[in-house]
Amino acid sequence: MPEEHKKTPVAGHGFMTKERMILAGIVVVLLVVVAISLTTNLSRMSDKWDEANRTGQPTQAQVKMESIEVVSGERRHRFMVEVMKTDADRARGLMFRSSMPQDNGMLFDFGQDQMVTMWMKNTYLSLDMVFIFADGRIHRIESRTEPQSEKTIASGVPVRAVLELNANVASRLNLKPGDKIVHPMFR
Repeated sequence: MPEEHKKTPVAGHGFMTKERMILAGIVVVLLVVVAISLTTNLSRMSDKWDEANRTGQPTQAQVKMESIEVVSGERRHRFMVEVMKTDADRARGLMFRSSMPQDNGMLFDFGQDQMVTMWMKNTYLSLDMVFIFADGRIHRIESRTEPQSEKTIASGVPVRAVLELNANVASRLNLKPGDKIVHPMFR
């Protein structure tokens, strides 16, 4: 080929520029962190689910109901909740239940702030999941979760607790991030 027809590559137009390689490296690292987090949480949830499955559902006599209040603006809404404090109880959650009264719920206490992932495996009810900071403020709400799904639902940031309510309750009460949950668990 004659010299005048040779093309020289232009800097920055190659497939893998230095910037793209750095960006690809960051993306890979983030994907690995997310994968490890999900794998760890799913493994822990699966192990505890097996234990919870063996122990079965609590009888009504075993269920201790506690009162909580949800404060949204000037409005206060009272719920009676079961508080799940152990790994086995949290793993079982509302699995295999076909109904829950509209003024009831389940409060998952993780004991400390941590990244939380939830799922709906063997849960027949669609739920609203309310992710709560240690001071009782609502971080976010996952509305109308899909029954029996193994899709993980992540807190996104470290939270202390998750409140599960029947689907559409959060919307009906106009709950939003920043509203408060009042319970002795929250400082």
